[in-house]
Amino acid sequence: MSLWGGRFSEPSDDELRALNDSIAFDRALYAEDIEGSIVYARALARAGVIEQDEADNIVAGLRQVMQEFDADAFELQAGDEDIHTAVERRLTELIGDVGGKLHTGRSRNDQVATDFRLWSIRAADNLADEISFLQSALISLAETHIETLMPGYTHLQPAQPISAAHWLMSFFWMLDRDQDRLSSAKTRMAECPLGAGALAGNPFPLDRHRLASDLGFDRPSANSLDAVSDRDFVADLLYVISLCAIHLSRLAEDILLYSNPAFGFITLDDRYSTGSSLMPQKRNADPIELMRGKTGRLIGNLTGFLATLKSLPSGYNKDLQEDKEALLDSVETMRRLLPVLTATVTSLKVNAEPMNAALSADLLATDLADYLVRKGLPFRQAHHIVGAVVRLADERGVAMTKLDLAAFKSVSASFEDDIYEVFDFRASVAKRSGFGGTAPEAVRQQIALAKANSA
Repeated sequence: MSLWGGRFSEPSDDELRALNDSIAFDRALYAEDIEGSIVYARALARAGVIEQDEADNIVAGLRQVMQEFDADAFELQAGDEDIHTAVERRLTELIGDVGGKLHTGRSRNDQVATDFRLWSIRAADNLADEISFLQSALISLAETHIETLMPGYTHLQPAQPISAAHWLMSFFWMLDRDQDRLSSAKTRMAECPLGAGALAGNPFPLDRHRLASDLGFDRPSANSLDAVSDRDFVADLLYVISLCAIHLSRLAEDILLYSNPAFGFITLDDRYSTGSSLMPQKRNADPIELMRGKTGRLIGNLTGFLATLKSLPSGYNKDLQEDKEALLDSVETMRRLLPVLTATVTSLKVNAEPMNAALSADLLATDLADYLVRKGLPFRQAHHIVGAVVRLADERGVAMTKLDLAAFKSVSASFEDDIYEVFDFRASVAKRSGFGGTAPEAVRQQIALAKANSA
């Protein structure tokens, strides 16, 4: 029997039911729905709304329903519109009419808002754990390549030498910000709507602070009208997931580039590569491409849901049912992606020789300008002079290191015999020893800080 059908003379059209019903996806909230109902039944008894033995009977019945769901033995019925209807229907089958007392003073509006907040908090915890695993993999790989040098890029053009560890750790810090955003989002999620009713509050003397505490929330919602329609927490989590996916997509792009034989900087493990049905030599990074590709889907879930929220009037509106499919899909997508990306990084082979071979003298052009600055020239003038040296080397078809001293002096008298000391990649990297730099000592400090942040 429908929870709301008494006012209507005819049942809902089948096509309307197909559109309206949410049980296909919101059954994922069964544990949270049952936990919330157990806490609510006990609150009703404390408030004297139902007898203690009735509450005990309800709680026992709900635990049996939970066991059925846990064992994947729960049988849905044609009238199970959503998870709330299904649970209450089965509860009443098990314990009789007393099951109908559970919904006293409660609306599906505050019920679903409570369920989904609980689910989202747990999803955020699980996501944080998966991100931590990837961060640990990045740290472990970085620790073995503090002394491995590679070209660093801006605009995808060779720029300056850096350590491979510095490159890897750049992604750790992106993920660290994602962790911070997750923590902040959880703080805002920890507000309990239960007891808000449909919109105006609960008419019975329930202790909402106790309700919130018993469910693990920090506090009850302060306004019942806002509580039933607030889905900021969904948008928050969708945003964190989207931005995290963008960071992962950037890592994926680097892996795709650097594993290309044209670079050869890294090699993917066979377990995380695929082949071609036509070309036997191919090693494709399909899992990494999926990480990059699914980021668009995750961003779409966020933007689509924001558009849904844009013009809603006060109070609960059925549009809000769109929150679950968007977030459930995003969380499940990340649940599948993150372990594969973590395993890919863990098994990644960093090829030091190709990285070293890709280091060219022009990567030290900035060091050459710094050399002139140390000779007393203004940096802008030094920059211009080094640009002329680069042009001269290009015209002669040689690397800057192959220019003789006379060639350097033809550009500027400030060049002296010690000019060739500049062309040392390890010395260049070692000079960047300030906090956050690429020098080995700075990277070790960075890794130590990363471990402390992850503890």
